Amino acid sequence: MLRPLAGMFQAERYPNLLVGLEISDDAAVYRISDEVAVIQTVDFFTPVVDDPYDYGAIAAANAMSDIYAMGGEVTLALNICGFPPELPDEVTGEILRGGAEKIAEAGGVLAGGHTIDAKEPLYGLAVMGLIHPDRVWTKGGGQPGDALVLTKPLGVGIVTTALKGGVAQPAHVAEAVASMGRLNRDAARLIGRVETHACTDITGFALLGHGYEMVHKGGVRLRFFFDKLPFVAGAVRYAEDNLFPGGSCNNQRAYEQHVDFAPGLSEEMQLLLFTPETSGGLLAAVPRGKLNALCALFAATGQQCWVVGEVAAGEGIEVV
Repeated sequence: MLRPLAGMFQAERYPNLLVGLEISDDAAVYRISDEVAVIQTVDFFTPVVDDPYDYGAIAAANAMSDIYAMGGEVTLALNICGFPPELPDEVTGEILRGGAEKIAEAGGVLAGGHTIDAKEPLYGLAVMGLIHPDRVWTKGGGQPGDALVLTKPLGVGIVTTALKGGVAQPAHVAEAVASMGRLNRDAARLIGRVETHACTDITGFALLGHGYEMVHKGGVRLRFFFDKLPFVAGAVRYAEDNLFPGGSCNNQRAYEQHVDFAPGLSEEMQLLLFTPETSGGLLAAVPRGKLNALCALFAATGQQCWVVGEVAAGEGIEVV
């Protein structure tokens, strides 16, 4: 659908557009000067949790994550809202407060937005960030031998699906909410202090979908070690109970031809890796020689990261 549009904005006509439709990444990047580039992104969705404040905070964290996936810092945000007219004012207010406080936590400023009537709540942000033009991270660039580092556990998508079905344990929901609400700002800063060849964030296309984007952009192969992958509490159990959202099968149909699984990995665990995430962590390809330094930085600051795989020569993805 985007191919006809890409031809309208050819790179040679817009030399300051560093990342746009022709390249495609987590966000657009436009050079303002030799020292400053703007990162621009937008994201919004319907509620994934019951509490309106948590919903607003999670939606905001998710929208701002693309800025961090490109290596930048959040500067400015605008609300994007669709609310049913009958939704109580106090509920709408809590959604907006959750988003605003998350923007403030990120060091950005909320400067307005736009609202329409909608059949169900929709909330998110258009976000602007800043970065030096020479320091932009993209999905491509991973090199054979790089380690794959993940900065948040997986599985929040299946936990929120279990919540909608009324079968999720409160403790599992609380852990998923905390993970989704945590900004990727600190993780991006720590990675930036070391080095990364490629980076993305894990959201709606799941680990394997976003992993394939790194493969497609970089001309490499990713190898994930299943026993090294972290999951929030309850995720594996709900997967074994087949409580998958519809997006899991959509992702599977889109990407399964690019993925080779170890023979002993169950169908449920395979599908779990295709399950959409919300406000997931960063997946970074880190030079092997920098890995110990990065893990030490995370440990020293009380942050978590997991070495979940490696970049290899070839194409596609394997899960072993």
